Amino acid sequence: MSAGESYRERLRAPLNSPEFRGARARRYERTVESGMVIERDVRVPTRFGFDILIDLFRPAGAQSDLPVLVAWTPYGKHDPAPLATLFPTSGVQAGWMSDYTIFEAPDPVYWTARGYAVITADVPGTWYAETDAGFFTPREAEAHYDLIEWAGTQDWSNGKVGLSGVSYLSSCQWRVAALRPPHLAAINIWEGWSDTYSEIVRHGGIPETYFWPYIQTRWGVSDRRIEDLWALTAEHPHFDAYWRSKVADFGAIDVPAYIVASWTDHGVHTRGTLEGFKGLSSPRKWLEIHGSKKWGYYYEPPSQARQAAFFDHVLKGEETELAEWPPVRLHVRDRYAVATMKSARAWPVENTRYERLYLDADTARLSRDTPARVAQCDYDPLDFDGTAMFDFPIAQDVDLVGHMKLRLYVSTDAGDDLDLFVAVEKLRADGTNEGFAHWAVFEDGPVALGWLRVSRRALDTARSTEHQPVLANDRDEKVAPGEIVAVDIEILPSGTRFLAGETLRLIVKGRDIYNHPKPMLYMRHEDTVNAGRHRIYTGGDTPSYLLIPVVELSDAA
Repeated sequence: MSAGESYRERLRAPLNSPEFRGARARRYERTVESGMVIERDVRVPTRFGFDILIDLFRPAGAQSDLPVLVAWTPYGKHDPAPLATLFPTSGVQAGWMSDYTIFEAPDPVYWTARGYAVITADVPGTWYAETDAGFFTPREAEAHYDLIEWAGTQDWSNGKVGLSGVSYLSSCQWRVAALRPPHLAAINIWEGWSDTYSEIVRHGGIPETYFWPYIQTRWGVSDRRIEDLWALTAEHPHFDAYWRSKVADFGAIDVPAYIVASWTDHGVHTRGTLEGFKGLSSPRKWLEIHGSKKWGYYYEPPSQARQAAFFDHVLKGEETELAEWPPVRLHVRDRYAVATMKSARAWPVENTRYERLYLDADTARLSRDTPARVAQCDYDPLDFDGTAMFDFPIAQDVDLVGHMKLRLYVSTDAGDDLDLFVAVEKLRADGTNEGFAHWAVFEDGPVALGWLRVSRRALDTARSTEHQPVLANDRDEKVAPGEIVAVDIEILPSGTRFLAGETLRLIVKGRDIYNHPKPMLYMRHEDTVNAGRHRIYTGGDTPSYLLIPVVELSDAA
């Protein structure tokens, strides 16, 4: 199969049937409940000849002039998701969402009470379906476009449509917004990856082996065929035309945009949300970066109020606090659940000062000065306890916000490749580890993470910068045993305050640094290329260093 062939030529039977997953049969029904007119399984035609099936929520008694919010989901519009019960450590509190709220979608009760119509739509081909299913494909985006245009031209609509939701419900917004539907008036991307290959399938070129296979079973519920993502992932190991077809043209997006990213979703949404924001051509765009758990942050009342301020202004024309928002607001974290919101004019943050901290294998320290002599350290990459650690004691308070980069000189004693896993941690003054929110549910996460398969070290020179190396991922360049190679590792963005007396710790291993017990959902990389011992070289002609982003920002109002 060539790289440019369509997903329609690589389909498989569904991974689960709608009946098995408890889906209701398709049938139109209309009820009035909880102050809403609810229409289930409304049919919306597409240019392709099949219908999209939606649920439509409108305020009871409202006849016309309603702004519309659309949530586009593969998880099933029929299935309310009480996150406070399903994921008790997600940060979502009882009472923050109604019983009508589906997984990662806006709450119809909250929004209809504010005078909105809310649409939840099943991704075409999922659940009880009338076509085959594909994910982040051009056809999916075009069907999404058709739904937006339908919503913007109904007699009850005011002609302005906004998009909302978390994760997939955000990631899909990049593709459809780039098509510029005339009635699309606002996007609110809340933790949405934008490059499936680089941000999900391969972390630093290393295959992800747990979350990616799992999430396909969550999307692959249908009574028709679905895109065979497992087979296509195996057939397209490099970033080629197949994977490029799932990435939006960010520069084509000019609609008002409220983009919310986090420091806490490394390995899923952090990188892609920020890369998408950087590429937007929207003249009216706002970025917010938080240090909390993603679901809890989306549904907490202050965040709901900010979403309302954005949509009320853009879709309803009301004067709201939006006029006072700086272009960028971001958390600088002290520890779990403690952070200060800062304001900035740009992302990456203006006037960032990048400093090099040199690794010294002799002392296991980081220093602003190059080491006095050449040294090396080694570890067993297959041993969970095999680790290289380097500490930097903090002499005065400092805020680090943005990308870090790790330049390493490395070799392996055996084999022809290396998998490198990197974490930056914060140690308290007493030497104990300071944990941070991580993914949607953990509270003991790192400051930041990075990865690299050394054979994928070639950079995309057009996209890479001094502080952010971007992999080309278009070839493999193997190494010989004992061959020393220089590699640049992208450490994903973070925002953290270090106080005098605390320590920044750099960790390098040959396997996942954090190992939450299965079946806890977490990213894993169990398909390793490692063999022999890994060696890290410091000083002299092998000046390994960590690049850190130092900023000075004002508190946000």
